[in-house]
Amino acid sequence: MAHSPQKRPTACLVLADGSVFYGKGFGATGQVTAELCFNTAMTGYQEIMTDPSYAGQVVTFTFPHIGNVGVNPEDDETADPVAEGMVVKWDPTEPSNWRSAERLSDWLARRGRVAIGGVDTRRLTRAIRQQGAPHVALAHDPDGNFDVGALISHARGFAGLEGMDLAKRVSCAQSYRWDEMRWAWPDGYSRQKEARHKVVAVDYGAKRNILRCLASAGCEVTVMPATSTAEDVLAQNPDGVFLSNGPGDPAATGEYAVPMIQGVMDKGLPIFGICLGHQMLGLALGAKTVKMNHGHHGANHPVQELETGKVEITSMNHGFAVDSQTLPKGVTETHVSLFDGSNCGIRLDGRPVFSVQHHPEASPGPQDSFYLFERFAASMDR
Repeated sequence: MAHSPQKRPTACLVLADGSVFYGKGFGATGQVTAELCFNTAMTGYQEIMTDPSYAGQVVTFTFPHIGNVGVNPEDDETADPVAEGMVVKWDPTEPSNWRSAERLSDWLARRGRVAIGGVDTRRLTRAIRQQGAPHVALAHDPDGNFDVGALISHARGFAGLEGMDLAKRVSCAQSYRWDEMRWAWPDGYSRQKEARHKVVAVDYGAKRNILRCLASAGCEVTVMPATSTAEDVLAQNPDGVFLSNGPGDPAATGEYAVPMIQGVMDKGLPIFGICLGHQMLGLALGAKTVKMNHGHHGANHPVQELETGKVEITSMNHGFAVDSQTLPKGVTETHVSLFDGSNCGIRLDGRPVFSVQHHPEASPGPQDSFYLFERFAASMDR
C-alpha cells in the first residue's frame, strides 16, 4: 500500500539567532518582520490582536485553543488587527459560540494578518524568557517555498522597538466624541446620557473598552490624537485628562507627550494614565523608562497596591517599564508587580495625578482594578 506524500509546511517562523519553526499557515499569505512576545491569557485572542499596544509585534499564544469562539465586530478593540501576526500550537479550532460572526482564519486573511499553527509554543516561550524578546520573520506560503537564509536576514535587519515611536502610527487622525458604555447583558452596549465630567482622552493607541470604562464612570469623553499639545487639550475645557495605553518606546513618544502632560499638570487638572500613559506620566514627572527582557503580556498578573496591601489580578501588556529607582522626590510608588517587583503604579503627592502599568479595563479579563476609573471620577468630583 502506497504512503500518501508528506505534506510540506505552509508557514515558517525564523528567529534572528537562526532558529527555524515550521508549521501550517492560516490567515493572510505573505511575510512580516517584528519583535516576538508571548501572551498567557486563556481568553480574548481577538481583543489581543486588535490591541494597538501590539504594534510591531508578533504574538505567541501559550493557550492552545485559539479560534474556539470565532470573532465578532463587537469585540474589536480598534478597527483592524494591529499585532503583526499570530503563532499558535494547534490549528485554529472551529468556532462554537452564539456571538461568533466569522472564523478566525477568514478574519485574519481579510484583515491581512499572517499566522502559523502547529508550533511548539512552549519551546518558543522558553526561548523568549531566556533570551529576551527576539526579532523574527514570519512567512505564510501555501506552496511551502521558503528562503530561510533570506528570512534570517530579514529578522536580523529588523530595527527593534527601542527608540521607535509607534503611538503616532496607531493614534486617531482627528478628535472625536465617545459615549458608549461597557457591555452588559442583555442589552450589549448602551450610551452614556448623564455624564458628570468632561474628559479628554489622549490616544496613544487607546482600546475601545478603556473609553467605555470612562463613559461608564460618568465621563463625557473627547478622544484626541497623540500629538495634541497642552493648548489643544486645555481648549476643550476638560475636568480631567486621561492618558491611554499604546505601543513602542515611551522615551520616543515622550518627545512630544511630556511637554503636553507638563502643561496640563501646571493647570492642576486631575490626570489618570495607564500602560504607555503611565510611562508618559513617569517621564513627565522626571523618572526614566527601561526596556524589559520579555515584558508582561497576560491576564493573570498579580499586582499589589502598597498602601492597602491589597493584591489585584490584572491584565498586562507592556515591554517597557518605569524604573522605580529613578522616581523623584514627591512621587510615590503605589503598585508593584508580584512577579518581578517592577513598578506598576505612581502618584504625585498631594495632587490628583496618578497612573498604573496594568489595564484596569480588561475585557475579557479580571475586573479587580475597575475602581481606578471611579477614583479618577471622584478626583474630578472634588
